[in-house]
Amino acid sequence: MLSEVTLATPRGEALVDITPQVNEIVRASGVEAGICVLVVPHTTAAITLNSALDEATATDILTDLQRLVPKRVDFAHQYDTPADAAGHIKAALIGHSITLIVADGALALGSSQSILFCEFDGPRQRRVQVKLLPG
Repeated sequence: MLSEVTLATPRGEALVDITPQVNEIVRASGVEAGICVLVVPHTTAAITLNSALDEATATDILTDLQRLVPKRVDFAHQYDTPADAAGHIKAALIGHSITLIVADGALALGSSQSILFCEFDGPRQRRVQVKLLPG
């Protein structure tokens, strides 16, 4: 079963909690046990697990990613903008997929874990592919 989460991201960079949308897809699927694979089919966006309990967590993650990979004009690849080039690198560092366990009809997340969509070149219309594998 392949589903999608769609979202409109804000300008610039942001971490967006998509846990409720993915939980709803899992619940509606009827899958009681298995694997949930999430894939971001974009080159300037990524996906990760982290805490969404404190909004400052997202700020800290984005601040350090900006420090590690600043927007600059000396990237070798400049197809679009310096933000686009930096976004490619940040997305490669974070990753484009995560795999989660489904148990008892729900995602088996830790108590403070959330699924965070990472936008590095917004605003954009984005999607996350959700594949559920029962078993």
